[in-house]
Amino acid sequence: MMEQRMVTLIILFMTVIILILALALTVGSLEVLSKDKMAIANLGEDALLSCYLNSDSQDARLKGVSVSWQKTGLTGLVYKYEDGAPKLSNQNSQFKGRTQLFPDALLLGNASLLLRRVRGSDAGEYSCSISSSAGGGKVDINLRTGAFSAPSFKFSNGVLTAEASRWLPKPNVTWSHYDGQVLSGITNFKENSAGIFSLVSTLQPVNVSQTYTCSIQNDLVTAVSTVTAGNLTLSPHAMFLQKCLIMLDI
Repeated sequence: MMEQRMVTLIILFMTVIILILALALTVGSLEVLSKDKMAIANLGEDALLSCYLNSDSQDARLKGVSVSWQKTGLTGLVYKYEDGAPKLSNQNSQFKGRTQLFPDALLLGNASLLLRRVRGSDAGEYSCSISSSAGGGKVDINLRTGAFSAPSFKFSNGVLTAEASRWLPKPNVTWSHYDGQVLSGITNFKENSAGIFSLVSTLQPVNVSQTYTCSIQNDLVTAVSTVTAGNLTLSPHAMFLQKCLIMLDI
C-alpha cells in the first residue's frame, strides 16, 4: 500500500514537472517580430511600423499587455501603452498627435505603430518592446524616409513624356525597349523649397505599336512603368520596388 502511494506521488510529481517545463518552453518560444525591419515611408503620408508578438493561436487574447516604442538618440518616448491605456506624459514633442496603436489589435499581440504625416526627422532606428502574460521581447526597426510618386505619361508628335511630381533623394530615369535595350531619354528636374524633386523625362523617336519601360530609381525605391505609346487610354501603373539595406557588423 505504501509503495502504491509512493508510485502515485512520483507520477504526480513528474506530471507537474512536465507541465512546468512545457509552459516554460511555450512562453520562451514567443518573440517580438516585425514584417518590415527596414521600413520606408513617403514624406507627408502615414506609415505603419510593424511590430507583433508571435503566437501559435491568433485568436488567443493576451492579458497585461504593455508596449513601449522608442527612437535611438531621442529623449522621451515615441509611444507607451500600459494598464489598458496610452501613457504619453513622457512622449517626445516630435511625435505628439502623430502616433497611435490599436487597442483591439494589442490584445492579439499586434503593437504596430501608426505614424502620421511622416517627416524627414522621423528617419532612424526604432525599438518596439512588448510584455504580456504570455511573454514578450523587443525588435528593432530602421525607418528611412523619402518621397516617391508614380509617373503619368502622354504621347504627342512622336514624343513619349513621363512626369513625376515628388522624388527624394534625386532619382535617375532610365528608358528601355521591351527587349531590354536601354534607350536615350532626356530628363529635366526641378527642386522645390522643401528639397523635393519633380521631373519631366522625354523619349523620342517612339514607335506607337511598341512597348517601353520607364524606370525611376533612387536609393530607396524604384518605380517601374510599362507603356505603349499608341495605347495611353489604359493608364500605366507603376510598380514600386523597395531597395534592401543590408547592415553588416565587422
